[in-house]
Amino acid sequence: MITIIGAGKVGTSAAAFMMVKELDDILLIDIIPNKPQGEALDLSHAASILGKSITITGSNDYKDMAGSDIVVVTAGFPRKPGMTREQLLGKNAGIIADIAEKIKEYAPNSIVLLTTNPLDAMTYVMYKKLGFPRERVIGFSGVLDAGRLAYYASRKLKISPASIVPIVLGMHGQAMFPVPRLSTVMGAPLTSLLSPEEIEEIRKETVAAGKTITELRGYSSNYGPGAGLAVMVEAIKKNQHKAFIASAYLKGEYGFSDIVLEVPLVLGASGIERIIELPLNEEEKKGLAESAEAVKKLIDALPPEYK
Repeated sequence: MITIIGAGKVGTSAAAFMMVKELDDILLIDIIPNKPQGEALDLSHAASILGKSITITGSNDYKDMAGSDIVVVTAGFPRKPGMTREQLLGKNAGIIADIAEKIKEYAPNSIVLLTTNPLDAMTYVMYKKLGFPRERVIGFSGVLDAGRLAYYASRKLKISPASIVPIVLGMHGQAMFPVPRLSTVMGAPLTSLLSPEEIEEIRKETVAAGKTITELRGYSSNYGPGAGLAVMVEAIKKNQHKAFIASAYLKGEYGFSDIVLEVPLVLGASGIERIIELPLNEEEKKGLAESAEAVKKLIDALPPEYK
C-alpha cells in the first residue's frame, strides 16, 4: 500500500497520477476531518470511470498506514505569494518531526518520499528523526527542477522535452544549480546547441518556475510535483533501476557530508540503489558548493531538537 500524508493539492495530484498508473492501493491521511475521505471518494469515482482496479481510501488516523511499503509526505504549510521556501523552515520542521514519529511507529519498513519545503532541510529533519538508512529517505525535488529545465530548453530548441536529459544539482530553491553543459540532447550538451544568452534565460526560468506559478495562480505548483512523485514511486514499486535527480543525504559524495542535496541517483525496490557522481569542472564545482552552502545555512538554522 502507498500512503500519502497530506490530502492537499500536491497529495491528491500525486494520488491521481498513481491511480492512473495503477501502482497500488492508496491511503490518503490528513488531520482535517472528512478531507481525505472526500478526496478519496472523488478519486475512487475517477478510478471507476477509467477502469482502474485499485482501492483509494481516506483517514484521519495514522495507524491506518500500518504495513505501507511507501509513504509519501506532502503535509506542511504551503508557500504563498511573496514567500520563499526558506521562510517555511520553522513552520514545517515541527510538522515533519511529528510525522516521522508516526512513520516509525506504524510503517517502520517503508521507503519515505518527502515534498515539504524547504525541501532539502526538511528531508534532513526526516532522515535524522526517522533513523532509517539513507536509502529509504528521499527528497522529491530534482525530478521537478530537471523537468522544468527540460521544458524551457525544449521551447528554445523546438523539440520534445523527452529528448533532453536535464541536470540540476544542489538546493531545491532559489540557489539551485542547473548544469547546462551536462544537460544533453542525444549526447550534445545544451551549451553547444544554444547561445550563452539562451542558456541564461533557461537557467533563470528554471529557478523562478515555482515562484512564477505561485504568482500567476495564487498558490504553488501541484501537477508537476504530483507527476514527479508518481514516476518515482513507480520506479520503486516496479524495481525499475531508473535514474532520477532527487535529494539525498550525502556521505562524502561530491565532497559533501551530513547534508541533503539534489543529485543523480538510481531508484529501485530498496529505494536509493546508488548515487551517481558527475564529472564536474572547476566552475561547476564552485556553483554546486555555493548551492550547498545555501542548504547548509538552512540546516544550521534548525533548532537543535530537529537535527
